[in-house]
Amino acid sequence: MILDELAAYASFRVAEAKKKIAADEMERKARSLPKGDFRFEHALCNTGVSFICEVKRASPSKGLIAEDFPYVEIAREYEQAGADCVSVLTEPKWFLGSDEIFKEIRAAITLPMIRKDFTVDAYQIYEAKCMGADAVLLICALLPTETIREYLKICDDLGLTALVETHDENEIRSALKAGARVIGVNNRNLKNFTVDFSNAANLREQIPTNVIFVAESGVKEPQDVGVLAEIGADAVLIGEALMRAEDKTERLAEFKQAAAQGREKAAEQVQTSDAQSQASDGGKA
Repeated sequence: MILDELAAYASFRVAEAKKKIAADEMERKARSLPKGDFRFEHALCNTGVSFICEVKRASPSKGLIAEDFPYVEIAREYEQAGADCVSVLTEPKWFLGSDEIFKEIRAAITLPMIRKDFTVDAYQIYEAKCMGADAVLLICALLPTETIREYLKICDDLGLTALVETHDENEIRSALKAGARVIGVNNRNLKNFTVDFSNAANLREQIPTNVIFVAESGVKEPQDVGVLAEIGADAVLIGEALMRAEDKTERLAEFKQAAAQGREKAAEQVQTSDAQSQASDGGKA
């Protein structure tokens, strides 16, 4: 399975990194930095749908997405277009990302950024802090509940947000038990990389309203964002659909408009339901 390969290669990368900077030294460097203010998760608390726009060159399922890859320019365009946060892939083998790409983008924009990688060791959280990240990705399919709880504590100590990624009910239960405040539901099955766009909608009710709900993967058209807004997604993470867009600013504007319409539709449905409930109660009286 590709996820197993990704995790194994992440462990190899960590082992190589520790040869250059020892684990205790990386932790010391990270903890010596000013504590973050969790601005990534704060950016996802808007009244509307927040947008996490992703910078990535390739993926295991799609291969090369962007042959021309002016990543700093792309991130700047996201920022100017009104993105709330930026996600940057640092996995080098299948996604063709790197820590250097992340650092260059970090120096060029002011938006909250998440280092998107396959976290298998606390070392990577300290690395992310030293790189200037505001958030890291924790994947439930890779980590047991207790490890997620341990990593969340490290994130809290550093002032980082953890986006805890889930794919099914069991993983959501694990994330909640560990204390996750931001839970992503991935429409992509990381074991075989197939996409079921209905997954986020089917699992929405499993996530409490006081937990930030992020819908990940599968967005292709504005109407997809409208559906996610209608089911109550607090944020949407979009990668390929924006990376392939010739005019990313125009495309993000279309997604934002669809999100606003989806929220309006959801509000109308609530009003209709409330009116029907009141009418029913009045009839019984």
